[in-house]
Amino acid sequence: MVPQFLIDLREFISQPWPWWLGGMMIAFIMFLLLWFGKNFGISDNFRIMCAADGADQSTDFFKFNWKDQEWNLLVALGAVFGGYLASHYFTGPEGAVAHVSPATVESLRNLGLSYPNDQVPLVPEWYSWEAIFSLRGILCIVGGGFLVGFGARYAGGCTSGHAISGLSALELPSLVSVIGFFLGGLVMTYLILPLLI
Repeated sequence: MVPQFLIDLREFISQPWPWWLGGMMIAFIMFLLLWFGKNFGISDNFRIMCAADGADQSTDFFKFNWKDQEWNLLVALGAVFGGYLASHYFTGPEGAVAHVSPATVESLRNLGLSYPNDQVPLVPEWYSWEAIFSLRGILCIVGGGFLVGFGARYAGGCTSGHAISGLSALELPSLVSVIGFFLGGLVMTYLILPLLI
């Protein structure tokens, strides 16, 4: 039998939380990282994993003390594990997508994104294993994944690295990168996406 305090804790965690609480938690974590002289970024983990697996033998880009960055791998692992726990054990009976704003759903439908069975999944139906073998799937999923990976490396970091860590440290290159991220998102949403739908 599950103790009552665990049931109460699960119900407390499963409820929708205000948006500003996430911002406060990110700010607190950034304060700790800056205090200890650490830089945060999810895309850095690819470089760390390559260096740990011996890529430093083939190129100078991977020659650095990756063991000083092991904590960043734990952050990425925690994000994956936390997402799994949240989606499987801490959602309400309606599921995680029940809390998606109706205005957001309507905006997506106005852009032409369709959803199977008139339900609201986390992604449109054309992001699927079947769709990956179509021209649109290759352009959107494979091409988009390549551009995201290339862009993160070319910009010297991903959105979390620049928008959270870089801006917190008042770095001008991060501000330029974040402006580029937003402009790219607007161009994709309003100019390119309508051509692909």
